[in-house]
Amino acid sequence: MKPETRKAGRPPQDASHRLARAHRVLDTAADLVLRWGYDKTTVEDIARRAGVAKGTIYLHWKTREELFAALLRRERVEMMTEVRRRIGDGPATLRDLLRLLASELLGRPLMRASILGDSEVLGRLTRQKRDGAAGTELGGDFQTYLGTLRRHGALRDDLSPAEHVTVLISVLYGFLIVSPMMPAGYRPPDERLAELIADAGGSAMEPAGPAPADVTGAVTLATLEYVDAAVEAAQRKLRVSLGFEEFKEFEKNEENEENAR
Repeated sequence: MKPETRKAGRPPQDASHRLARAHRVLDTAADLVLRWGYDKTTVEDIARRAGVAKGTIYLHWKTREELFAALLRRERVEMMTEVRRRIGDGPATLRDLLRLLASELLGRPLMRASILGDSEVLGRLTRQKRDGAAGTELGGDFQTYLGTLRRHGALRDDLSPAEHVTVLISVLYGFLIVSPMMPAGYRPPDERLAELIADAGGSAMEPAGPAPADVTGAVTLATLEYVDAAVEAAQRKLRVSLGFEEFKEFEKNEENEENAR
């Protein structure tokens, strides 16, 4: 019997090849946008440097904006995955989380440009997403996390939930924005800056005095649950941006068709 050929327009059946190609394109896009900036980086540039046809890129993403959205989503996955690795199994306080988040942000130029709305790097891509963007890198579960800490007495109860978020975002953005403006001799290394961010945020949000042992355990559990949820959410969004959910649906349909024959 003559083997059936794949219908035109369907995704390739080799998922690993498709995924590897997508990541190669994103690697190239990251290199070029950090070198030239988003506004000067074209799909043609990316295709040529990645060694693929321009049309191949459009098989993965319909627009340049979608491509760079996938790039930033991948950066977030890598950032949160590394935060989770560095936390380990705890103990993990709010200060630990802030220090690791700040450390990873400082070490990732694309994430730093995204959170600060750096138009020199990300151009009009940041201008399009700037309104209401403050704090989005923390994820939608962050307020739930802070609420859990508050219930366990691990946050000041004289501040409202909204005020806790305001304090935290102000500390994070304040340090990230001001540090590059300081004279060279006053700029701390990135790891020290991350410690200063964590100390300032913790001092402003946590009650005075050491926490009881049972509270420390509850805070560690809440911190790990938040980071795990953030990693999962970031991975889910990235899979959509890479077209992987579409590919899995295609494979499922192919399997159903095969079983029906």
